[in-house]
Amino acid sequence: MRDIVRMILVLTLIGAASGLTLSFVHRGTKERIEYQTIKFVKEPAVKKVLTGYDNDPILDRKKIGVGTDERGNPIELIIFPAKRQGQTFAVAIEGKGKGFGGLIGVMVGISKDGQLLDIGITSHSETPGVGSRVEEASFTDQFRGLSAKGALKADGISGATYSSKGVMSAVSQAIGYVANFREEIF
Repeated sequence: MRDIVRMILVLTLIGAASGLTLSFVHRGTKERIEYQTIKFVKEPAVKKVLTGYDNDPILDRKKIGVGTDERGNPIELIIFPAKRQGQTFAVAIEGKGKGFGGLIGVMVGISKDGQLLDIGITSHSETPGVGSRVEEASFTDQFRGLSAKGALKADGISGATYSSKGVMSAVSQAIGYVANFREEIF
């Protein structure tokens, strides 16, 4: 009986020490992991939708709270500002919309005066050859120059209705973020 108690105690101590060590490692590397994810996943889309800046939008990124999820956890929006001589003239914001295969992440560049600069797809799990065509310039280029203040109108992709609507929804979400949090963003 003593051997079992001793074994349970030793295993508990080993588990607690391991958990504590992992929590310190996680806390110590959290910001670096976040930066690497942004650098390699989101930066290509940010560079596509923003031009003419003299800062580093990735390093100058900021987070603002936009509410809470269904569990009560805070939702933070990451804003990538484009600055010229220290003044923000545009931002890149990621919106998400439901496509056929799941959520579609779309980075949207919006100028301070409310014009869509460009869009870039950051993530999707759409059907290759059909829904994945939302990444093609023939689809994304039609958003360039549209007003972020009116109703969005863009031609969908034949055979990829859900994917096209998912991108439209993501762009609308990003526009809504800018409209609702304009003071914090600019």
